[in-house]
Amino acid sequence: MENLLGQGRAAIDLIADDGSFEENALADLNLPCEDYGPGAVVGSARINGEMCTVIANDAMTFNPRFPVVYAGIIGLEEGYKMALAVYRTLAMDKDKPAQEKRPLVLIVDTPGNGPGKLEEIIGMNKATGAYQLALAEARHAGHPIIAMVIGRAISGAFLCHGLQADHILSLTSRFGTMIHVMPLSSIARITRQDVERLGELSRTNPVFAAGPEFFWELGGVEELIHAIAEMREAIVRHIADVREHKGESGSTTTGPQGRGVSGNQRGGRKMRGVILAQMCEEYQAVSARYQADW
Repeated sequence: MENLLGQGRAAIDLIADDGSFEENALADLNLPCEDYGPGAVVGSARINGEMCTVIANDAMTFNPRFPVVYAGIIGLEEGYKMALAVYRTLAMDKDKPAQEKRPLVLIVDTPGNGPGKLEEIIGMNKATGAYQLALAEARHAGHPIIAMVIGRAISGAFLCHGLQADHILSLTSRFGTMIHVMPLSSIARITRQDVERLGELSRTNPVFAAGPEFFWELGGVEELIHAIAEMREAIVRHIADVREHKGESGSTTTGPQGRGVSGNQRGGRKMRGVILAQMCEEYQAVSARYQADW
């Protein structure tokens, strides 16, 4: 297999124990209809013998109610379906100690959120926001969350389906993986910079470049995976690593906070700590004035 682009379901079969994945098997999932959010694949699977919640994109289907949702795009229904799977996982394990809470494994291959007018009117941002919040709550509750990028991880879809994970893993760019916020043409319009200039920067600057190797420099990827056959072992290893980190330091050394530290150590986000220190200093300088008014 040369790559896994568009093959979220195949990736689940490669990662899960043989025959263990059960789609929509989470307790009381109660989807509004049988084909709700067809672009989202959710269920339970055993990985190295441990029961996990698995959430993936299905790039080979489309949503007939929302024509712009196809090829792995996360639409309105998909966002809510993924959020519901996380909240059902939280409910099932709410009385378990942290070391026994089931992991969540996210299989990421998405070109973005549903960009249609109908989605925006109904509330696309609410659906993706609900999914982000659900993952953040699960992460702070002690569930290890591992995101495995097998293809595209782009824009707001990656923001909700991946960036709230404790650890993000990615196949290398040799497998066609791509991680970025938006195309250079869009960045050019927003920043009013020539796209040619941004093209030059993208070859060396991790902020503008789209490959997972550059995102690793920014601290965004915990580990680059160099073979498809190595994904399963890496996920199992990182589940154990995340549990160990959370047992020692809570959720402060994983997730978005941990990635900020990694980016500084790797030289890709050198100014983050400086800016945070300046913001804290400025806040301390004025906070007493406002607290006195309270």
